[in-house]
Amino acid sequence: KMKLDVLTIDNKKSSVLELDKEVFEADIRADILHRMVTWQLAKRRSGTRKTQERNEVTGSRAKIVRQKGSGGARHGDKKVSQYRGGGVAHGPRVRSHAHKLPRKVRNMAMRSALSSKLKEGNLLVLNDLSFSSMKTKLLQKSLNKLPLGKSALFVAGEEIDQNFYKALRNIPMHDMLPIQGANVYDILRRETLVLSKSSVEALVARLAINKEKNKTVKEKK
Repeated sequence: KMKLDVLTIDNKKSSVLELDKEVFEADIRADILHRMVTWQLAKRRSGTRKTQERNEVTGSRAKIVRQKGSGGARHGDKKVSQYRGGGVAHGPRVRSHAHKLPRKVRNMAMRSALSSKLKEGNLLVLNDLSFSSMKTKLLQKSLNKLPLGKSALFVAGEEIDQNFYKALRNIPMHDMLPIQGANVYDILRRETLVLSKSSVEALVARLAINKEKNKTVKEKK
């Protein structure tokens, strides 16, 4: 197991944490990460684009010219797509863009994202993501001591400390999520990933490969 220093918010060493090799040193699969991000963004799409089709356009349904003898094409009514104001042929309809992605692939993508951050040296573990004040200026002063880079994602435990959250939300390019909301897209879009000690334990419990194998065996029985 790889060891990583657990820091305080003032960049002082608090303790040492052993990172699970299966979760934080997994194969970094660009194809799996791409599938996961595509799945997330597809789920997010509203899918409310809509154009009026022939049966929805207001207008007369009377035949505009006689069938033969006019020298022109044979037309029924003016609501066809050839005419101005007519319906759109094969236009977008209201629909869901979501598609299925197996849980094993999603877990693999999460392991790849965490491993890539560790390999790049952009993973920090803090003892606790809490702050005594909700003043942004004071929090920024403490965060400046940490090697965060231009942007960072903070992943807390099951409950977010409100002082930390309210102080952080005024800092551009910095986000905070509870462990339930940790996702591949948000991890990859920020330069540095900052985990609390409790969130590391929760991620290992959720993503451990042995746990997945045991679950599969139980389901088969």
